[in-house]
Amino acid sequence: MDPTLALAMELIGRASVTPDDAGCQAHIAGLLQAAGFHTESLVFGEVTNLWARHGTAAPLVVFLGHTDVVPPGPSADWTTPPFVPTIRDGMLYGRGAADMKGAVAAFVQALIGFVGRHPRHPGSVGLLLTSDEEGPARDGTAQVLKTLAARGESITYCLVGEPSCQVALGDTVKHGRRGSLNGDLIIHGVQGHVAYPERADNPIARFAPALQALVSITWDEGSADFPPTRLQFSNIHAGTGADNVIPGTLQALFNLRYGPATPAPVLRARIEEVLAAHNLRYTLHWRLSGEPFLSHDGPLRAALAASIQAETGREPQYSTSGGTSDGRFVAPFGAQVLEFGPLNGSIHKVNEAVSVDDLVRLTRIYQGTLERIWAL
Repeated sequence: MDPTLALAMELIGRASVTPDDAGCQAHIAGLLQAAGFHTESLVFGEVTNLWARHGTAAPLVVFLGHTDVVPPGPSADWTTPPFVPTIRDGMLYGRGAADMKGAVAAFVQALIGFVGRHPRHPGSVGLLLTSDEEGPARDGTAQVLKTLAARGESITYCLVGEPSCQVALGDTVKHGRRGSLNGDLIIHGVQGHVAYPERADNPIARFAPALQALVSITWDEGSADFPPTRLQFSNIHAGTGADNVIPGTLQALFNLRYGPATPAPVLRARIEEVLAAHNLRYTLHWRLSGEPFLSHDGPLRAALAASIQAETGREPQYSTSGGTSDGRFVAPFGAQVLEFGPLNGSIHKVNEAVSVDDLVRLTRIYQGTLERIWAL
């Protein structure tokens, strides 16, 4: 069996739902240690992180990924059990197959193949894995990077293995990501009986005009690299469950995905202006999940594009669409960050799957990228 496929199946067989790593990283560490890598486990709270490095010189090229997966939902909804890796019609099925144990397996085998061919390679190569990417992302990559920075380890180039491709392997590379700003809003009213509305203050009625105003705003027009800013309300809740009680509060959760055209402080101020203009009594807690980032031309981009072209014959398109990734923690340290992985059509879904052939080709693309950075 191809070693990348074998490793992907081994990892899928471990039920590593966030933040439980389920032994994935220890297994990978053993493989990399046998290939001459220095590895260490960095544990913060309930989160396990693996840092592996080969070489001590700059530049440092790092593959970044995660071993945790989202919950699979009811097993009965799956054609085969989500944590029993199964091959059908050229596809490998199982939770995490595409997001992102397949890419992690390709990372590992590419690193082993690279140092096997070039034991005295220039610079350094590394692998950073976390079990906290699908969760709060507080004790994972962000904490490891602080640890590395404190001891003077600086990442020069970072390739994230998130599933980036749309229709065929090699069609899309993410060269940046939008920022993500979350709001937890409480509208305060006065609870009362529905028969005596004059004695109450209904937060639902109060908030409705402000809600319409907020969702009608055109925040910006985006840019050549980023789509326009978008506001989405994901949850609105009010009431006690009784049909004769005016609620005392309304809670709303919302998110803004934004680019550099409208920074987070401007978005916050604009929303608070709308709430104030509607004379609302409110409490609003903000949480910034990540700032937007963009990586321009450079050695990593050139090497990755050449490797994709050589393996698939495709010239990738560059995009900043989709959600956030742990690349948002690496970019502020000055590294060039790109994301490239398998097709993303099945991620977080029932019967998640990845092409077996794509896993093999992905390994060659990753190894070829390392070799082309130094023209080895």
